Amino acid sequence: MPIKAYGAHAADKPLQPLDIERRAPGPRDVQIEIAYCGICHSDLHTVRSEWAGTRYPCVPGHEIVGHVSAVGAEVTGFEVGDAVGVGCMVDSCRRCPSCAEGLEQYCENGFVGTYNGRTADPPGHTLGGYSQRIVVDERFVLRIRHPAAQLAAVAPLLCAGITTYSPLRHWKVGPGRKVGIVGIGGLGHMGIKLARAMGAHVVAFTTSEHKRQDAHALGAHEAVVSRDAAAMARHARSFDFILDTVAASHDLDAFTALLGRDGTLCLVGVPEHPHPSPSVATLVFGRRSIAGSLIGGIRETQEMLDFCAEHGIVADIELIAAGQINEAYERMLRSDVKYRFVIDAATLAA
Repeated sequence: MPIKAYGAHAADKPLQPLDIERRAPGPRDVQIEIAYCGICHSDLHTVRSEWAGTRYPCVPGHEIVGHVSAVGAEVTGFEVGDAVGVGCMVDSCRRCPSCAEGLEQYCENGFVGTYNGRTADPPGHTLGGYSQRIVVDERFVLRIRHPAAQLAAVAPLLCAGITTYSPLRHWKVGPGRKVGIVGIGGLGHMGIKLARAMGAHVVAFTTSEHKRQDAHALGAHEAVVSRDAAAMARHARSFDFILDTVAASHDLDAFTALLGRDGTLCLVGVPEHPHPSPSVATLVFGRRSIAGSLIGGIRETQEMLDFCAEHGIVADIELIAAGQINEAYERMLRSDVKYRFVIDAATLAA
């Protein structure tokens, strides 16, 4: 039976209402009635074919929250009515070393994305969360323990939350560690909240003076305008870890110089154009590292959701109707959102 969705037929076309099909639940599938879906910058890149390989029709959305409406006969972990989420992946090869370690995001044969991934289901590629319903193998479904009133604000945790949580955990952020968060946007605002909840001393970096107050409100102990050379110099050689969430090309040396010996600058934003080549001397003379990180595996994503529920952490969102998606994309390009748009899926039927 067709369901309502929002998607695009071509890179130069706006998103519009579509009718799509979902498969009937198989033995290990969970059928989810979607309540909310966050809008990620990756959605825009994919819809507009700014990254190679977009398949059309493209229905984006990988920050999905809803309720179970049916389960397959072999499903043991979920029941009808459960509050659940789906993030960036709906499958992986399940047999490579990375999958065996619960690191499906690094699947050596390529994980299946929640949208634009190859699948046997029509139309031959996955269709995402800008829709009324989705059917997912139970291994890639996540349990949500936040109160019902917070579900809309939980949705961005499925991408923005895990994208920042995973590197913070991997590099052992916690009490006694000085941590920088570069950029105060959809990713950065989650990084600040999570690093603070982990017990670190958190310094937010922004290019905008007017975002200082926002940084403190989100939980940063300090806020530094990165264009202020004197303010930057005061933090030289003092950071254990810096998480750089900025997706635009910029000078990495300004931040590697702030790392202490053995410190790491971790990149999670993927710029359209490469960053200027960093200074090797800055790295060599402090045994500093530049690294990268990609979302998290299913086990770690569940850990993140449980951590956020325990600490009362959700994203700062603006809830919109489906008919406002194209406007939201344009506003997102202008950074005119604090800090994540979320679609109310009930409006898809309007």
